Amino acid sequence: MSTFLWDAIAFGPIHSRRLGNSLGINLLPNERKICSFDCVYCECGWTDRDHTISDNDFLPSTQIVKAIETKIVSCHHNNIAIDSITFAGNGEPTLHPQFTEIIDRLITIRNQYYPDSVITCLSNSTQLHREDVVNALKKIENPILKLDAGTEELFQFINNPTIKITQREIVNHLTNFKGIAIIQTLFVRGRVDNLFYDNTTAENINEWLRNLKMISPKQVMLYSLDRETPHKNLEKVSMEELKEIAKKVQDIGFNTTVY
Repeated sequence: MSTFLWDAIAFGPIHSRRLGNSLGINLLPNERKICSFDCVYCECGWTDRDHTISDNDFLPSTQIVKAIETKIVSCHHNNIAIDSITFAGNGEPTLHPQFTEIIDRLITIRNQYYPDSVITCLSNSTQLHREDVVNALKKIENPILKLDAGTEELFQFINNPTIKITQREIVNHLTNFKGIAIIQTLFVRGRVDNLFYDNTTAENINEWLRNLKMISPKQVMLYSLDRETPHKNLEKVSMEELKEIAKKVQDIGFNTTVY
């Protein structure tokens, strides 16, 4: 299947299943994916695991902020609605070395032009060991943090990290966001390299629910495949199955939405 990369710093707004009219922000290069995961389902394709990430991979914050402000001012002048200003793009946004500075500048710009809009960051949760990233994410309305698996085995298989990190480390860091985090989980099954995996199994769901209890999120977002993926043998989980999982999440006391 084909995949794609965003070709601008600020793009859209586009209609999002979860966020409404969403103005996208890409802090990563236009020509390549930069990420600490190599997820089997990523719409941006495979991560170049031979590439060592450095500060030189990223545009300076001044250039990024200028592009964001130009786009927001244009939308404002053209009366274009923006429900969410969303950090997404070609990989993991919190890898940008000036992420906190960009967040602070964006908050000022948002307050001037779109005070009713929320700021969202879609993150894979791998940089939560950094105090600066944690503090920045706590300043915005929607820190949407990934937790795709309950077991270590499935975490390593589905998210395929490019850095040395464990499921337990991520869960421990997510507990710093009690009552604040929005947990996003993509459910999928398929066969990769002759190995079948499925994060909807009872074993994985039970461990995932146990982790949710530890994290105590503000909300849990459940979804499955919506766009093309780099691997061919992946199967979308049905809405009926997602609703069954959502019921289990609601039963332990957390607000849940299925997409």
